[in-house]
Amino acid sequence: MLNIVLFGPPGAGKGTQSQKLIEKYELTHLSTGDLLRSEIAAGSELGLKAKSLMDAGLLVPDEVVIGMIDKKTSENPDAKGFIFDGFPRTVPQAQALDVLLNGKGTPVNCMVALEVEENELVTRLLLRGKTSGRPDDQDEALIAKRVQEYNTKTAPVADYYKSQSKFSSVYGIGEIEEIFSKICQAIEKHSA
Repeated sequence: MLNIVLFGPPGAGKGTQSQKLIEKYELTHLSTGDLLRSEIAAGSELGLKAKSLMDAGLLVPDEVVIGMIDKKTSENPDAKGFIFDGFPRTVPQAQALDVLLNGKGTPVNCMVALEVEENELVTRLLLRGKTSGRPDDQDEALIAKRVQEYNTKTAPVADYYKSQSKFSSVYGIGEIEEIFSKICQAIEKHSA
């Protein structure tokens, strides 16, 4: 089983590259953002709580997210692997994901981080906000807060995977296919 953590700040291109990786490696996409948005669309108690936090640019509590991931992985026992898009966002989440996946006998193979400068992220998110309908993509102050939240809480996750020799960095600006090729090279290096 191939389990990949695709990493990067909001607007780095994780969604675009995830789709390409899913097709190439026949992976099951596990986007905590999508899981949360489906709860919001369903109007569940979890969804309403998540919406208020997300609208404020804050993260949803770990135990809620880990529970959703456990449920999703259990619902897909025949998966060839998972691509974790936007998760883990903190070192405790990475540790909890390791415990969960190791308990299932399917550890994380690698983390690939898309590196993109902040001014490019703001430009991309404002552009996406014109069609996404997401309020957190339409407000420059909220975008800045999300990027700051990433830099403060999420970027240290890279060190966690570096300590396990599972980390690769890919420059996330350029042609989509060129970036994709570099991501595939990184994955194949870690899964050989």
